Amino acid sequence: MVPWFVPRTGRPKAELHLSEEERADLTRLARRPKSAQALASRARIVLACSEGGSNQAVAADLGVSVPTVGKWRRRFVADRLDGLVDEPRSGRPASITLDQVEDVLVTTLESTPANATHWSRASMAKRSGLSRSTIGRIWADFELKPHLVDGFKMSSDPFLVDKVIDVVGLYHNPPEDAVVFCVDEKSQIQALDRSHPVLPMMPGMPERRTHDYRRNGVTSLFAAFNISDGTVITEVRRRHRAVEYQKFLTAIDKAVPDDLDVHIVVDNLSTHKTPAIKAWLARHPRFHVHFTPTGSSWINQVERWFSYLTTQLLQRGVYKNVQNLEKDIRNWIVLWNADPKPFVWTKTAEDILNSLAKYLKRTLDAGH
Repeated sequence: MVPWFVPRTGRPKAELHLSEEERADLTRLARRPKSAQALASRARIVLACSEGGSNQAVAADLGVSVPTVGKWRRRFVADRLDGLVDEPRSGRPASITLDQVEDVLVTTLESTPANATHWSRASMAKRSGLSRSTIGRIWADFELKPHLVDGFKMSSDPFLVDKVIDVVGLYHNPPEDAVVFCVDEKSQIQALDRSHPVLPMMPGMPERRTHDYRRNGVTSLFAAFNISDGTVITEVRRRHRAVEYQKFLTAIDKAVPDDLDVHIVVDNLSTHKTPAIKAWLARHPRFHVHFTPTGSSWINQVERWFSYLTTQLLQRGVYKNVQNLEKDIRNWIVLWNADPKPFVWTKTAEDILNSLAKYLKRTLDAGH
């Protein structure tokens, strides 16, 4: 019996065949270590499609979506290499070729102008013969921002994976009958006084302050951030040695009901690992320590809380002495604990490790 329905096969894929010259150009784009990732990805998609694979198979192999594969397959079949450049806005004919786009990208990524550390729209326009707006569109299409610089630090901790899994697992699945604290010290908080009085904000004019200041002493803040409700246990002290850290652990011990275990997330500071601290922990078996990976303070939630404290109070505070600074810190903490705000940790350990692996690969590839 002939079935009464005809199965849907979807949109037929565009047949894609490459000349030897096109294959060489695409391979060069895909393999260039410093090419913009978007252009390299498009080249890899076309090369994979030319081997006869379906859109679904190519998408799975390259880790992109099926519609993305279909888009660049169709664009290449229609316009060949020039089709890999982002489409111009409606109503305007294409004014630049793939070679020109690649030249701008390679020049931006692999060289600097003679009189500057990075390219600007003006200097790249002068060098390439294209307009400033065209340079801006190319950079925007391929997410290049030569005027920006950011910092990074890769952890060299040999137990990075184990520690990430341990700490993030604690955030997502805290143990029963226990409280989890993220603990750290914010040291060297300076009592700064401007050399002249701060001029208050007025309509049409921001607050103004002198760039120079006087240092009137420093203090340190020990903090334990409760991940379940956002409250903090704190102590303000003038020094931040192992002695002060042990006293802070004692304060946590007194604040937590005796029937609860205490899990603390800390960094690898030497004061957290002295013989005296280890002995104290041995005498208090309900305390369980979870160390973050070396150089990965971002995984400790108390650092986010310190950021709130800095931006809302310390960054623009003016203090003639340490006592006033410490008083303001304590008052701010009282207000925080009256309306605490726990943070929502969404990333899994797998998400973090995969992201780090991809970033490390791109960093290493860019250095070749």
